[in-house]
Amino acid sequence: MMLLLRISGFISAFMAIIVLAPSLQSFPPAEAIRSSHFDPYLRFPGRISSPDRFSFRQASPFRNAAECATVAENSTICDPSLVHIAITLDEEYLRGSIAAVHSVLQHALCPQSIFFHFLVSDPGLQTLVLSAFPDLRFKIYYFDPDRVRRLISTSVRSALEQPLNYARNYLADILEPCVRRVIYLDSDLVLVDDIAKLWRTRLGSRTIGAPEYCHANFTKYFTSRFWSNPRLAGTFADRRPCYFNTGVMVMDLHQWRKAAFTRRIEKWMEIQKGGGLSGRIYELGSLPPFLLVFAGHVAPIEHRWNQHGLGGDNVKGSCRDLHPGPVSLLHWSGSGKPWARLDSNRPCPLDAIWAHYDLYGPTSTATATAAAAAAADSSSSSRLVSLLPDH
Repeated sequence: MMLLLRISGFISAFMAIIVLAPSLQSFPPAEAIRSSHFDPYLRFPGRISSPDRFSFRQASPFRNAAECATVAENSTICDPSLVHIAITLDEEYLRGSIAAVHSVLQHALCPQSIFFHFLVSDPGLQTLVLSAFPDLRFKIYYFDPDRVRRLISTSVRSALEQPLNYARNYLADILEPCVRRVIYLDSDLVLVDDIAKLWRTRLGSRTIGAPEYCHANFTKYFTSRFWSNPRLAGTFADRRPCYFNTGVMVMDLHQWRKAAFTRRIEKWMEIQKGGGLSGRIYELGSLPPFLLVFAGHVAPIEHRWNQHGLGGDNVKGSCRDLHPGPVSLLHWSGSGKPWARLDSNRPCPLDAIWAHYDLYGPTSTATATAAAAAAADSSSSSRLVSLLPDH
């Protein structure tokens, strides 16, 4: 009975509170663009996994608002009016990636103007994208794990050691030269605002933009060996480095290519790998090399665009609340993923937001109910409900 009362209260609040996100839109048919050629390290292997393990419901169609610029159905990937988003697809995080795409489309004023670049290690996943979003503008890029495998060192969490986690380092090489800017998104997040606002971020002379967290203890991202070596520690001598999360970045690929930043990142990974267990300079996965190259040279973006850490720490993955301030993007970085917690019937309150974008399985009623109950128990339930979409 108490559970029913909590759910009833949640639904009442949901109907009463005005949703912070913009009104939901949908878009007319647009082609799925497939690649006809690949660079040498983008060749597909012979093995293609069967998509039968996964079943996603088809998302509702989305249409551009009347005020959106017209995008021709036969427009190419080089159309300057497009918003470019890069995201990885793999079996372990596929459910999260599909939810992330769904959230982007639901809150975009001009969803037909969005082009997705999916980086995969299994080309068979393209079929699943089409099953959920038959009219999506997208292209699949195969990322060869062997390109980076030799550079990866062990991390505090095995998921951080996966080669596809490093694909973001190679976007400037993989995407077409005409794509001069891209938004990179992790697979464990959802948008509750229009992605076009983030796209319009001014980077100035910087190559990447991201929310910075200068209050964080920056020294903890590197080992004592790093800080005790004057040559290594001197990397930050003329900078004011701040931590930033690489799961949400606006990237100027034109500047990246000119400065050969991919090779700079690889050099730091080689130093880490060559040091052995006794000579490591960091313990995390793909983040520290980015900090070494860019920290102190990042165009700051509002914190609302990466409310990160909602997956808890890298060990326990405990529940966490929202940070103070407005919210445009929720990010379940950390070891606790919302789909896993929902499936185990132990959701955190904020997982209710993620559940509304989940397209996995024949219906999401059960997971939405479990998430609603958790949200109703939250001490910040009114703020949480205001972020839920009005279906």
